[in-house]
Amino acid sequence: MKKLLKISSLAFLLITGIACENDDQTIITAKGDPQLLTPLNGAAYVLSPVNAANEATTVVWNHADYSTQTEVNYEIQVAAAGSDFSTYEVAGNTTNRFITWTVEALNGVALEAGLIPYVATDVDVRIKAALGTAGEVVSYSNVITLRLTPYTTELPKLAVPGNHQGWNPPTAPTIASSGFGETDYEGYVWLDGEFKFVAPNAAGEFAWGNTDYGDDGSFSGVLVETGETNASTSAGYYRVKANTTTLTYSVEPTSWGIVGAATPGSWDNSTALTYNTTSKKWEGTVVMTAGEFKFRANNAWDINLGGDNDDDTYMNYGGPNLSNGADGTYLVELNLTNPREYTYTLTAQ
Repeated sequence: MKKLLKISSLAFLLITGIACENDDQTIITAKGDPQLLTPLNGAAYVLSPVNAANEATTVVWNHADYSTQTEVNYEIQVAAAGSDFSTYEVAGNTTNRFITWTVEALNGVALEAGLIPYVATDVDVRIKAALGTAGEVVSYSNVITLRLTPYTTELPKLAVPGNHQGWNPPTAPTIASSGFGETDYEGYVWLDGEFKFVAPNAAGEFAWGNTDYGDDGSFSGVLVETGETNASTSAGYYRVKANTTTLTYSVEPTSWGIVGAATPGSWDNSTALTYNTTSKKWEGTVVMTAGEFKFRANNAWDINLGGDNDDDTYMNYGGPNLSNGADGTYLVELNLTNPREYTYTLTAQ
């Protein structure tokens, strides 16, 4: 009987404890939304790769007010201005009440949000506050609008559509300028008959109806935008140049080889490579010794490619000699498909 009494008493205490515990549970509620303090609404930022590592701005907000002291997770959201955040990009997560964007980081945010390089565009920014990993008890800040002008690190390009690829600008090979704001385009293209040059629209898309350049009808290397005639040349692999400031163009036939102390012809005669129409690379299986080499066109030194001497990871015209470390037979591949970003590989066989 005593044992039953003890069990009953223990059960009563447990039930009472649980009930009390439930009575003491705290329901957390959001009492106040976070408020964006800086930057100011309407602030404008023209971004440039020249100062990519510099601070662009620091976004600061006051804390979201919850009914109990707890750590708050903040998400910075960026969306097209006036879109009511129907879609948005997450531009950072933090438990602090600020986030600093470098120029490069803010440029990345702008591009992810769909902004067009070099075009000033408004975006809306807000802060989302939430508790825990599950993102509970959500609140949002006020919205500020920023005007961003992003940049791109891709070199400006022209498309070269024509007989060689079915006159389709979006899939045409391209030629690139030497840098931002430059108009000295060049690249390597297999041509076969008539062709033209097509500039991209503001979104970087190549299509008929954008700026189209053709020959002025004299076939002397002069470009015009209106009343143009298709340029034309015989089938072959060409170094193609065009300048949209001087309105000139040229096509120079090239046939590539490898030359140097490491090659069978030493520095006097190039060992010819063959153009692969599928891979669009110059290829050849070459017996090489340890030593230096370069690539050159037309078995002459007018056009030659060597090592990277400007730290952009690509080969340069007239660059330093390349080096092969061991005797052997190699598959040599020269890739000129990416304008001004030329590369090669040696693969031991």
